[in-house]
Amino acid sequence: MSTSRKSYSELAAEAIEDKRLKRNLNMIQEKIGKNVFAFWENEENRKWRDRVKERRLRTLDHLDILLAQLASKVEDNGGKVYFAQTAEDATSYISELANKHDVKHVVKGKSMTTHEIGLDQALEGMGIEVLETDLGEYIVQLAGDTPSHIIAPCIHMNKEQIADLFHEKLEMERSDDPETLTLEARNVLRKKMLAADMGITGCNLACAETGQISLVSNEGNIRMATTVPKVHVAVMGMERLVPTLKDHCDTVQLLTKSAAVQDISTYLSFIGAPETLDNGDGPQEFHLVIVDNGRSKILGDEDFKEILCCIRCGACLNACPVYGRIGGHSYNANYPGPIGAVISPLLEGVNKHADLCKGETLCGACKDICPVNNDIPRMLLALRKNLANGSEYWNVKKQSRVEGYGWSIFGYVTTKPGVYRTLLKIGRVALKPFGKKGGYIERMFGPAAGWTKNRDLPPMAERTFKERWQSRTRKSN
Repeated sequence: MSTSRKSYSELAAEAIEDKRLKRNLNMIQEKIGKNVFAFWENEENRKWRDRVKERRLRTLDHLDILLAQLASKVEDNGGKVYFAQTAEDATSYISELANKHDVKHVVKGKSMTTHEIGLDQALEGMGIEVLETDLGEYIVQLAGDTPSHIIAPCIHMNKEQIADLFHEKLEMERSDDPETLTLEARNVLRKKMLAADMGITGCNLACAETGQISLVSNEGNIRMATTVPKVHVAVMGMERLVPTLKDHCDTVQLLTKSAAVQDISTYLSFIGAPETLDNGDGPQEFHLVIVDNGRSKILGDEDFKEILCCIRCGACLNACPVYGRIGGHSYNANYPGPIGAVISPLLEGVNKHADLCKGETLCGACKDICPVNNDIPRMLLALRKNLANGSEYWNVKKQSRVEGYGWSIFGYVTTKPGVYRTLLKIGRVALKPFGKKGGYIERMFGPAAGWTKNRDLPPMAERTFKERWQSRTRKSN
């Protein structure tokens, strides 16, 4: 997802006013989010989730060994493996490969990791045509837009907008019938896929035991992208790994259930080798690009290591009240929603995306719905702590020294009962002149102005809870 020059606050303020966006987001949260919550009410399902989480953490503890095993198996199967330390390493390798094979046309399966490393832009800069074949991604690409959801890239658009887009870009007769629009896209994409020189996909999971990657989809397009072009390149984040097929089975079923409330997706493909003499189907070459791009650093921090357990199902977006009001573009990063509020700062810079961790409510819905039970609220608080105190490891500068001093004073006051009670009494008197109807304060000044920008501050109670309790106790005695 390309970034805007506008801030998170500006983009969110604009999105909140978009009633159509709110309806679209509400639809996916009501249709999918609530059903996933219902799924976790079953005790056996919760045990299943805990089992997968334990295995994901164990995999991270032995990631170096398992990645070596995966690479060895892929190469034994006839494929090639490249470990990319940075996004630039990954795009350079794929660009050189495209140059070597004189690639002019690339078709892509849905992949957030390729968005992360900026692969489309790198290939287009070489004069190569890059076409997204996932229907949602294709619509977004056609509009010159970026994905707003991990699983549903064009959820921010309705069928009328898509009808206008297809009428303008594909010169088709305007129709807002979903089936007609889909058939038109199919006709265009099929021709492109048959003429493509290279197919590029992501990787939902890779199995170290077999040396295969799996691709989950409800469309058949992804199989065309992996079998028709002479070269297939799969791009995976280094953490998207399971040790065995049994682990794969458990994990992929949780993925499809959490992403779309499906027992299994329409298409589940296992890929890991080029065509052979015994099997004439498939590409002439298969390349697996394993991307680090900051993941090793996350792995080395116990506060954030857990986020690498994420299987990119998008469930947290379907539960988050913040995402449900502002959509994915407001996050101004490759990964939106609660998962993006943690992973984007860690991958791209905590200070750069400082607003993301502070924009979430910490309500815990993301943790409750997560198929691997990731404690996202805890990690959001850890990011806030780094912003408040600075972090050498993450190269984080203190965001606001004034705010830091303010919280230090607050901490001192709340641990000194006498000082705390005295200031409460002073506060009651000092704030009264600012109170309007009912004593509510409509406008504060200085650093406190932000509190009353969109809300009224209620008046301080005449008596504290402790004072009321003591009075009540005295009367009862």
